[in-house]
Amino acid sequence: MSPYELYLVTDDNQDLDTLINVVTQAVAGGVTMVQLREKHHNVRDFLYRALAIQPILRANNVPLIINDRVDVALAVDADGVHLGQSDMPVAYARRLLGPDKLLGLSIESWAQLEQAKHLPIDYIGLSAIYPTATKTDTQYHWGLEGLNAALADYDKPIVAIGGIRPDNLAAVAATGVHGIALVSAICHAPDPQQATRAIISIIQQSRACMSP
Repeated sequence: MSPYELYLVTDDNQDLDTLINVVTQAVAGGVTMVQLREKHHNVRDFLYRALAIQPILRANNVPLIINDRVDVALAVDADGVHLGQSDMPVAYARRLLGPDKLLGLSIESWAQLEQAKHLPIDYIGLSAIYPTATKTDTQYHWGLEGLNAALADYDKPIVAIGGIRPDNLAAVAATGVHGIALVSAICHAPDPQQATRAIISIIQQSRACMSP
C-alpha cells in the first residue's frame, strides 16, 4: 500500500476536540497520511493542534504533514510539509527541512506540472480533479482525462484532490493514482472510522480491477 493511498486533509473549521476525534477514528479506519491544514488559526493554535494529533499518528506510523508552514513543521518535528503555489519556494523549504522530510506541492496547471519535474519534492497534489466547495479559487479542473495524462507525464507520486466523493471515487482510484486526498468525506462523516474503511474498500477494489 502506498503511504499516500488515503490522504486525509483536516478541516480547519472544526474545533480541537472534533479534530482529535476525526483523526483518531480515521487512523483506526486505515488512513495512511494526515495533512493538518489551518487557514484560520494563528501560529500558536496551529502548533497546539499539531501537537494534539501527533501522538495518535506516531503511535500508528501515520505521517503528519503540515500545510504551508515550514516553521510549524520544524517546531513539532512533523514528517513533512505540503506547499501551495504562493507559499515558501520549494528550494528554500527543502533547505530548511533537510533531505529526509516529505515535501509536497500543489499543482494546478500544466505549466506548474512541468516546473515540478525540476523541483526537490517527493510528491504533488493534483488540484482540483473536480469542482469542490472546500477550495473555491481553483481555475482548472483536471478530470479523469487530465489525471491520466498527468500520471503518464510525471514520474513521482501524485495525490489527487478536489471534488472526490463516494460516487466518483472508484473512477479516480481506477486510474492508478498513487493517492487520494479527502476532506469532507471523512471529516464530516457521522462515523469517520466507518467512512474511512468504506473508502479504502472502494479504492482497493478499483485497484484490483486494474490487474491483468
